[in-house]
Amino acid sequence: MNDASAVREASLGEIAFVFLKLGTVAFGGPAAHLAMMEEEFVRRRRWITEAEFLDRLGAANLIPGPSSTEVAIFIGQMKRGSQGLIVAGCCFIIPAAVLVSLIAWAYVRFGTLPRAEGLLYAIKPVVVAIVVQALGKLARTGLKTPLLALIAGLTVVLFLSGVSPIPTLAIAGLVSAASVGMKNRLMALTLFAPPGLLASLPIMLVAVTAVPFGLGRLFLSFLKIGSGVFGSGYVLLPFVQAEFVERLHWLTDKQLLDAVAVGQFTPGPVFTTATFIGFIVGGWFGAIVATAGIFLPGFLLVAASGPLIPRIRRSPVASAALDGVIAASLSLMAVVTWQLGKAALVDRLTLAIFVVSAALLLRLKINSAWLIVAAGITGWIVR
Repeated sequence: MNDASAVREASLGEIAFVFLKLGTVAFGGPAAHLAMMEEEFVRRRRWITEAEFLDRLGAANLIPGPSSTEVAIFIGQMKRGSQGLIVAGCCFIIPAAVLVSLIAWAYVRFGTLPRAEGLLYAIKPVVVAIVVQALGKLARTGLKTPLLALIAGLTVVLFLSGVSPIPTLAIAGLVSAASVGMKNRLMALTLFAPPGLLASLPIMLVAVTAVPFGLGRLFLSFLKIGSGVFGSGYVLLPFVQAEFVERLHWLTDKQLLDAVAVGQFTPGPVFTTATFIGFIVGGWFGAIVATAGIFLPGFLLVAASGPLIPRIRRSPVASAALDGVIAASLSLMAVVTWQLGKAALVDRLTLAIFVVSAALLLRLKINSAWLIVAAGITGWIVR
């Protein structure tokens, strides 16, 4: 199934439909998004191989921006070039951006957020089951040698010791590259250099002094943040607080926390927190401008780095470094899943939902989107 000869082609219409669907039902943050993408594109549709998926996952973790959204953009680029890149990314982002904008409108009008506890109460156990299943499949390909399994264990230790994700990924890549001999150190370092260089350029271009509110200033602020934030949307908080609360004084602390909450309980990219903030400070046009600013760096970086992945794979040293990054990425995904599991499996009902969901995924190969919908209805009724 994962052989390159079995890979199927995809039209732009198919890409648009599938990513619109994922953007509508992909609750649970980046780990859940990636698990659903693996199920959809590797197992069900066979658009890419598992090895190709893991390569894009590793690359997405090395460049600034929302990692799951960048994997979506990578997949679109692989299937239909620059057109697929734009269609996949936009269709994954748009459902969440529209929903968040509507919530922001209600928030401005009524001064409060809608209650979503019941919905999330039942959906979170399904998300844990989806991610656990995907991790089991990806680990068989990503941890293919004892050394990579050892690197994965080292990553967990480093991360739990307080080392941030990017240095952890870099260490994993360098350890793996060293195992095949670093005859040409420049070759190995190119795996890590482009993201830093590409990330610093937009930051230097937009590092300007504070000015009164304007759509241009809003766009540049989110462009700067999107160019420097690695990983998931959960790390946005300190960057947004520094920019919009402390420096520009456009938001209050309460509005910022409400924006983060909306990004967490809506489907799709957590970076749509920016959409909420844009609406709060600039209405509908502000929402559009903020969304464009936060996601644009991801599109540009994927477009620049996508063609490099096959070249990296042709180099033994760089390929080994990428393997190490992939092993570390899976470890980080496992740690996040463990943390999510502790927060999600809180009583007998949530444990039962998790067990039933895992059994249906493993035995019947049921589409995870249906489980998300069923769990949401269950949570709404129970709570």
